[in-house]
Amino acid sequence: MAVRSPRIRNKKAHHNFTILETVEAGLVLEGSEVKALRQGKCNIDEAFARLRGEEVWLYNMHIGPYEQAAQFGHDPRRTRKLLLRKREINRFLGKAVEKGSTLVPLTVYFKRGWAKVEIGVARGKREFDKREDLKLRESRRDIDRELARRRKGKG
Repeated sequence: MAVRSPRIRNKKAHHNFTILETVEAGLVLEGSEVKALRQGKCNIDEAFARLRGEEVWLYNMHIGPYEQAAQFGHDPRRTRKLLLRKREINRFLGKAVEKGSTLVPLTVYFKRGWAKVEIGVARGKREFDKREDLKLRESRRDIDRELARRRKGKG
């Protein structure tokens, strides 16, 4: 039976930002970071990505310590390099350098054994945008609840 790798999501990203475009990037990790990530010891709620030179780096991503690594462990908040092609960086960056835009990690997962991160070009939402989203979500939930109640009554 195959062991399913965890998929770590940035729950705050869709609430605080409007995601304009996404791209999948590889993630450069140390050995103990990979083991800890497979155990799900990761938090990307406060993480962000930036361009440094001609490379993209991920800041403030927390990968908890792996107990079996002992003194050979890793720094939980170190800056990690993202692996993207040159044309992806250039295309993506044009949108990311606009005023009010930022690069936000949305999910971290494993694909064919390799650690991947989904990065989104995001623009911050204002308070009234967040309230509108909450109202929409609540109305959808009420409609679904009513439809389910009607189906149950007929069956």
